[in-house]
Amino acid sequence: QVQLVESGGGLVQPGGSLRLSCVVSGSIFSINPMGWYRQAPGKQRELVAAIISGGSTNYADSVKGRFTISKDNAKNTVYLQMNSLKPEDTAVYYCNVRKGIRDYWGRGTQVTVSS
Repeated sequence: QVQLVESGGGLVQPGGSLRLSCVVSGSIFSINPMGWYRQAPGKQRELVAAIISGGSTNYADSVKGRFTISKDNAKNTVYLQMNSLKPEDTAVYYCNVRKGIRDYWGRGTQVTVSS
């Protein structure tokens, strides 16, 4: 089993920044990739950013140049640095990892961008 715990969400003004963290615990051997998804009210869950074991990253077009995904293997933690936040970034953000053919999800953390 794999457990994921997200933190770092909150309320921020447009143009502001937040950093999300996701601590991964349990059977973490062979976890790949790791990523962040988000789901806004009335919309489908969408991929925001992902990072694979070699360090390559992938971003949704809507966040390229503003968001950065990274990981600290020693701390079993994946981060999402979010800059220049926009109201349309408002959503619940979920950490995701894949182990074999199974996906694991955190409970999510709310990010609200509003003045």
